[in-house]
Amino acid sequence: MAVAGGTKCIKYLLFFFNFLFWICGLALIILGIVVQVATHNTPMIEKASGSAAPIVLIVVGVIIFFIAFFGCCGAWKENYWMVATFAVLLSLIIIIEIGAAIAGYVFRGKLGEIVDTGLKDMIARYNSSSVDFRKTMDKMQETLKCCGANSSADWANYDKDHTSVPDSCCKTVTTGCGKAAMHDPSKVYQTGCLHAVEDLLKKNVQLVIVAALVIAFLQITGIVFACLLMRGIRSGYEVM
Repeated sequence: MAVAGGTKCIKYLLFFFNFLFWICGLALIILGIVVQVATHNTPMIEKASGSAAPIVLIVVGVIIFFIAFFGCCGAWKENYWMVATFAVLLSLIIIIEIGAAIAGYVFRGKLGEIVDTGLKDMIARYNSSSVDFRKTMDKMQETLKCCGANSSADWANYDKDHTSVPDSCCKTVTTGCGKAAMHDPSKVYQTGCLHAVEDLLKKNVQLVIVAALVIAFLQITGIVFACLLMRGIRSGYEVM
C-alpha cells in the first residue's frame, strides 16, 4: 500500500534520533568515566553517596548504546513490537537519568560539608597513612596550590614544633622546604584547599546534571516519534 509522507518522515526521523542516541550513549560513557576518575582521585569523597552519579551515567550510557541499535532496527524494519519495546526501555532510561540528575544536585549542595570533613580527616591521618595516600594529598596541594583544609594552620599537628607543613605546601617544592614555614607566605601557600576542591567537584557534578537533562530531553522527543510510528504501523501503513 502507498505510504503516507508523514509516516515515512517519522520513520527516518526516528532512525536519525537513534543515531543521535548512540552518540549520546557514547558521550555519557566518556563523561561518566572522566567524572568518576576525578572523584576517585579525591579521597575525601570516594565513599560519598553522591559519587554514584557518574557510575549511574556510565551504566545508562552503555544501555543507551545498545538500545539505539535496537531502535534503529525497529524503525527500519517497521516492526511494531520492536519500536514499542524501544519506547518502553527508553522511558525507563529517562527515569534513571532524572534520578541521577537529582542525586547529583543534592550531592552538589553537600559538597562543602563533605570536602571539609574529608580534608581534615586526611590531614589527621597523613603521618600514619601509606605512602600512596600521602602522595595523593601532596599531589592535590601541589596541583591546586593550597595548604590544609581552610589554611596552612590546619597542619599544626604535622610535626612536634607545630610550625611545619608538608613540603607539598611550598610554592617551590624542595626537600624540607615546609620546615617551620607554616606562617611564611613567601614559602608556603596560606590558603586552604577547601574552596579549590569544592569548585573543581561542582564543575564535574554540574556536567553530569546538564548531560543527563539534555539527553533526557532528546530521548523524550525520540519516544514521541516512536509512538507516532507505532500508530502509523498499527494503522496498516507499509513504510518504505
